[in-house]
Amino acid sequence: MDIVTGVGVLDKAAAVLRAVADAPQSLHGLQAATGLPRATAHRLAVALETHGLLRRDDAGRFDLGPELASLGRIASERFPLAELSLPVVEALRDATGESAQLFVREGVHRRCVLSLSSPHALRWIVPEGVLFPLDLGSAGRVLQGETGPAGWVESIAEREAGVASVSAPVRNNDGAIVAAVCVSGPIDRISDAPGTRYGDRVVAAAAEISARLGT
Repeated sequence: MDIVTGVGVLDKAAAVLRAVADAPQSLHGLQAATGLPRATAHRLAVALETHGLLRRDDAGRFDLGPELASLGRIASERFPLAELSLPVVEALRDATGESAQLFVREGVHRRCVLSLSSPHALRWIVPEGVLFPLDLGSAGRVLQGETGPAGWVESIAEREAGVASVSAPVRNNDGAIVAAVCVSGPIDRISDAPGTRYGDRVVAAAAEISARLGT
């Protein structure tokens, strides 16, 4: 379990949901994916099933439940940023050939709310919904207010060895930073100067998303 809030049962339940998000899981698969004792994994999965957050598929495996779909629709309506940004981030991914993400700030973390993977076999994959520290990586630094003289911030193997990224801020009508657009990939391909290579494209994508938020 990568994310620890101090509320043990909540952290464990979230770990179960994330494990099932990757693929439907048997009880054994849940136990292996989460590292939880068998009895704990079973108790949490059954409780989540009772609340509609999990369900059983035809093979008896635990899968994401219908209540999540309902909550997801409500969340999308109240937080349209990812939906508005999708075509812009898709175009950025296609133009650079590298993975592209959109991050928002959550306290001392940053959450990936949109992630599109590079078509290359060797690529940097960021799961949607994952939390990363705010103080590491170009997107985290952007969300803390750093922009750089050209409007972008780059990082080289700052959070993950062998990975480089460049990010730019998305702003609301008041000029406040509400998200960070990021392009990331292996240093061997994206180079050790990702800002020079892709900074202008990332800044343009961030500006387009900002404009969409204002319409």
